[in-house]
Amino acid sequence: MCGIAGVFQLDSRRDPVIDQDLLAKMTREQSHRGPDDEGFFVAPNIGLAHRRLSVIDLAGGHQPIFSQDGNIVTVFNGEIYNYRELRTELQEQYGFRFVTSSDTEVIVYAWLAWGESCVERFRGMFTFAVWDKLKKTLFIARDRLGIKPLFYTQLSNGQLYFASELKVILAHPELDKEIRPSAIEDFFGLGYIPEPDTIFKNVHKLPAGHTMFLQADKRPRISQYWDVPSSDPELSEKEAQEEIMERIKEAVQIRMVADVPLGSFLSGGVDSSAVVAMMAQSQDAPITTCSIGFDSPEFNETEFAQQVADRYKTDHHVQVVDSNDFSIIDRLIDLYDEPYGDISALPTYRVCELARKHVTVALSGDGGDEIFAGYRRHKFHMAEEKLRSKMPYSFRKAVFGPLGKLYPKADWAPQIFRAKTTFQSLAMDSASAYCHSVSKISDANRSKLYSQSLKNKLNGHHMSSHFTKYAEQAPTDDPLKMVQYLDLKTWLVDDILTKVDRASMAHALEVRVPLLDHKLIEWAWRIPSSMNLKDGEGKALFKKQLEPHVPHDTLYRKKMGFSVPVSKWFRNELKGELSKRLLSERMLDSGHFQADTIKKAIADHQSGVANNETMLWQLYMFEGFLRQKAD
Repeated sequence: MCGIAGVFQLDSRRDPVIDQDLLAKMTREQSHRGPDDEGFFVAPNIGLAHRRLSVIDLAGGHQPIFSQDGNIVTVFNGEIYNYRELRTELQEQYGFRFVTSSDTEVIVYAWLAWGESCVERFRGMFTFAVWDKLKKTLFIARDRLGIKPLFYTQLSNGQLYFASELKVILAHPELDKEIRPSAIEDFFGLGYIPEPDTIFKNVHKLPAGHTMFLQADKRPRISQYWDVPSSDPELSEKEAQEEIMERIKEAVQIRMVADVPLGSFLSGGVDSSAVVAMMAQSQDAPITTCSIGFDSPEFNETEFAQQVADRYKTDHHVQVVDSNDFSIIDRLIDLYDEPYGDISALPTYRVCELARKHVTVALSGDGGDEIFAGYRRHKFHMAEEKLRSKMPYSFRKAVFGPLGKLYPKADWAPQIFRAKTTFQSLAMDSASAYCHSVSKISDANRSKLYSQSLKNKLNGHHMSSHFTKYAEQAPTDDPLKMVQYLDLKTWLVDDILTKVDRASMAHALEVRVPLLDHKLIEWAWRIPSSMNLKDGEGKALFKKQLEPHVPHDTLYRKKMGFSVPVSKWFRNELKGELSKRLLSERMLDSGHFQADTIKKAIADHQSGVANNETMLWQLYMFEGFLRQKAD
């Protein structure tokens, strides 16, 4: 696992000289991603840089890596799990000679053999760049699920910069840091900024499953090379039952290759327990497992993690986190570089910190809920979808739209009386309704929060536009698979995988995610929805087939989540700091917010009139971004 960066001069009329000192200075902003080594390649119009965390071929994996004739140069972040098979094919069928044992060198010769389609041959997580000296082209690729990040910007001098982290690009002295108004709406609505956007108007993310092809005097060409396939033909129940565990085990096994210590996260949930079970069945030596506990019982899952650890006799490590552990908030703001609102980033940071004390590579269970329909919101959405399917949209909009506006919000009341959100959702199309269900701050409250100036700049933009876009291109009309697809394209890549990448790389820890193996996903997408969500139980098939491997309590207990007591902090330990930051001159002069709304949200929360934890946390993180990154 590493960090890459580079620069390409798109305008042949401009100075072809690349400033290596500037490139080196910028790249060192992500030195935490690769503390073991650094390397550079600079030639007219092109510069490539690399920071290395040594995992495979510790002695021979220095980057950039070159072809034997020096005409192909590659920098790479990630792991290609089938590199040995590809290496054999490239040797036997094409006669290429390899001088290292690294997966990076496979990219070099895969480019020579297959050109742009080489990316379709790789099984793994990656971003990489290939400079072809003879063709004078630069090819950049990002893995199918977006496990590894890639940011880029084109400057006024014709140079295009790219990097694994946004902070590298922010270090360029000529970057225009104008904030993108639509990204503010997206952040306060969703808690993250969906690709391909960033908080900055002139900086972008290369989307998951896409490549970028660069050539002088031509516009960058961005192309999609992978998407979730159609679910046809569906698997039979027998096929699904017989194959699911073997396919998961295979995805786990190919991620257990490393020349450094390797282990796994173990949260006590279904997915991480499944990964640990498959790891333990694949090797004789004890698996190293790491769990984070909390001194507050409502947030503590360590007893369930311990059950799995005891069953498989793992070398288990637990760290109990103080419920008042808010000391790393400013550190998190720095790590994520743009507004990021997932509160579970705090415990994720701590579990990565713990894991790095014992291993260099850790497997995680991320992706199971998205692939096998495990979120509670999937069940609620399907219940609403049944009602939507019985009534025309025009009728639903006319009837439930007004009801949603008039019905009082009653978060304090029993579930049966909390109809406001349901009425609002029933008045929407399926994609917008799902977006509404996952939103952090309601439309009404965002409207109260935003200044008129920001509303004017938004020009009608709404966070749901991202969901509508993906719904239109989804390769399915199955309502459950549709929302799973929306999760893959938004929540998974921009929240979950972003969280894990930055938290792990802050500690130079490589995290591998076997449940997001693209071959496993292509197979799992053919599981009928009736097998994934059955009798109100999400991940039904997955859990049933896990019964011989994972304790029953772990499989079927209520999902606890990975959270922290932010609400209490804002009423007690961080009470003064909250007002100081949210009502600071920087925030109020930004022109984005209504000061009275912020004051009321603070007062109501601290008096106990309302729980405004989410809005206040979003504002807290946005203020930190303005203070650290936007100046």
